[in-house]
Amino acid sequence: MATGSVGQIDIFRVLRVALLSIAVAWVGGAARAADPVDGLPPLDLCAFHPTFVEDFRVLSVSPWGNRTSTWIAHTPWAGDFGDAAFTDPIPGFPFTVSNGILRIEARKGPDGRWRSGLLASTDPQARGFAQRYGYFEMTAKLPKGPGLWPAFWLASAVPQGKKETTVEIDILEHYGKFPADFHSVVHVWNPHDGARERAWQRVTPVAENSLYEGFHRYGADVEPEWITVYFDRKPTWRVATPPEHDKKLLILLDLAMGSGWPIDRTPNPSVMEVSGIRVYARGGSCPPRS
Repeated sequence: MATGSVGQIDIFRVLRVALLSIAVAWVGGAARAADPVDGLPPLDLCAFHPTFVEDFRVLSVSPWGNRTSTWIAHTPWAGDFGDAAFTDPIPGFPFTVSNGILRIEARKGPDGRWRSGLLASTDPQARGFAQRYGYFEMTAKLPKGPGLWPAFWLASAVPQGKKETTVEIDILEHYGKFPADFHSVVHVWNPHDGARERAWQRVTPVAENSLYEGFHRYGADVEPEWITVYFDRKPTWRVATPPEHDKKLLILLDLAMGSGWPIDRTPNPSVMEVSGIRVYARGGSCPPRS
């Protein structure tokens, strides 16, 4: 997602992400194309320990404002984006939990407006779960359809109203118009000097429609030197950690729509299914190799 710096106008973010999806692929993406991942092994979590485990046995989400649950609806900075309005939870919509599966539903109402859901792990005062370094992962099955824009991302946890440089890590952005890939992006947002904002992107190819047919793991290991993105715990891309990454990262996941792509043929309703969110920190014991 393109959050921009906290508190900026969200229509500006939407326009900018549309441009970044083109420009970053050529500029940032090309600049980092040589970052080596071919020699990196699949992720081994024996060197980590869990710090956040969400298995969606219950639904724990509050409206925007003071956090009284695991998640709040909306971004902590109260910024909506895309063509579906993010909605406070009501019984049965847009979030439901059953048998350990969270369902985020996008639905077009009788008034012709689309509504959907977003979850964030901190509130406007940056209270809640956030972690600077470690491995962040979502296991999910994505909805199929043009105009859909599901995402799993991290952002610097900054209290609302503070004008600070922030880092955003989009582990997964999927545009339903393109069923054979997903995007990963690292942004640096500077509210004081737009010329110092930067972004790097990777487009990861997958088997067409495979993201809709089963659950997959989308993860990123954020460390002082490198941010490494994983798909089903296999490395797909890495980028040097920006020096601006000096804050804890909150977790966000959502089912957005649009981002410049038409939504006139989007299935109504559309549902994103999530079976878990896990975060780990380094500090584990790997068994000795035989």
